[in-house]
Amino acid sequence: MSSGTDEDSSHCSTPDSDGEVASEIAIISFERKLDTAEKIKAEIGDRYDAVDIIEYHGDVFEEHWGEYDCFVGLMASGIAMRKTAHLLDDKWDDPAICVVDEELTWAIPITGGHHGANQVAQDLATMGAVPAMTTASEAAGKQGVESKAKAMDAHVVNGDSTVKTNLAVLDENLGPVARLDGPRAVLVSDDVTVLKRNKDDGVVIGTGSVSGADKEAFLAAWRKALDQTEYDVDDVEFVGTATRKEDEDGLLEAAQELDLGVVAFDKETLLDHEGPTPSKSKELIGWPGVSEASAIAGGRERELVLEKISYEDEVTVAIGK
Repeated sequence: MSSGTDEDSSHCSTPDSDGEVASEIAIISFERKLDTAEKIKAEIGDRYDAVDIIEYHGDVFEEHWGEYDCFVGLMASGIAMRKTAHLLDDKWDDPAICVVDEELTWAIPITGGHHGANQVAQDLATMGAVPAMTTASEAAGKQGVESKAKAMDAHVVNGDSTVKTNLAVLDENLGPVARLDGPRAVLVSDDVTVLKRNKDDGVVIGTGSVSGADKEAFLAAWRKALDQTEYDVDDVEFVGTATRKEDEDGLLEAAQELDLGVVAFDKETLLDHEGPTPSKSKELIGWPGVSEASAIAGGRERELVLEKISYEDEVTVAIGK
């Protein structure tokens, strides 16, 4: 029995099998916890194409297996593990599973961390839950290749390669994602992960800032920049910045509010895509202007739609495509 939704719960969608973000999730809840399930849906529902609430019974996971990208079990982890273990087959085809307790203290990805469960755990963190992620790259505070794909609005084509490339992420040997545009043929070995863009148009927001710039400053700066172009937030593929800025809380909070991924480029990549506007940072610390270089590096055509503008001397923005 479904609760709290006007939609038919039988979506029969293809599970999240290639590193894309989870788009359709089901909250599996005991009857006594349905109020909490409703709170979760109200908080994170607008971040997904569909969020259904389904009351728990013994065969609920088996009954709906393959219909959703991710199950959110509002229950003890042991229950979810026992009820789904026999259903698991392939991490690229199986739905992800994340469990959360009734008090929203912990959000624990059990399976499919890189295929939706980590994403849901991070969303539940906005309600106060601590995301207990154990995938190696995330546990080490690094962005695995599946997470890179999500941030760049892309999906992984050759899943078996991610074991080796994520080990390279842990060892800090992977380097930046190279962007190739066709038509062309590319020959790769089994330690090269291929990411395919989900769409071929749109723009990239390149951004830099002074340390400590808050979320509102980033949001205002980005909107100011987009207002000077023919594009709006819906046209933005992702936010580009420098690795030295990737931990700025204000930037990450602003990107999350707009449901945008953040891609951080290293110094060498930015130097290869330096923009036309002179930057004091080049003289002082050897880095090119972050906003223009990251907008160019991230864009398909490697060109600027809008050269660097500044907001309140706190945030710089450029738009690339």
